[in-house]
Amino acid sequence: MHSNVNTYRRGLRAEFIARMYLRMHGFRILHNRYITGRNTNRAEIDIIAQRGKLIVFIEVKSRPDIQTACDAITPPQARRLRAAADTYIAQRQWTGNARFDVIAVCGWRITWFKNAI
Repeated sequence: MHSNVNTYRRGLRAEFIARMYLRMHGFRILHNRYITGRNTNRAEIDIIAQRGKLIVFIEVKSRPDIQTACDAITPPQARRLRAAADTYIAQRQWTGNARFDVIAVCGWRITWFKNAI
């Protein structure tokens, strides 16, 4: 149980760092931990952010190194995340640009992969 609590807290910390990082790059945070609906085979999107006519769906991974962070996104998870993003876009009738990024937080090091999923 102790390990799960630490993992959860590490994830919250990484998401907080990612939100601050995005704000520093001119993004407005629209949602944290967005879920399109329970029991819909959709995934939770860690952060949804907007800058102008661009909306970005961000998966945040907190791992000891970049490779482990990238490997943590499996093909089935990527499909669920894209489906959740598609649902979000359809529900809001978004007509601007959209992409799916990954932000890896490794300690205090931040790596931003644009168009990653």
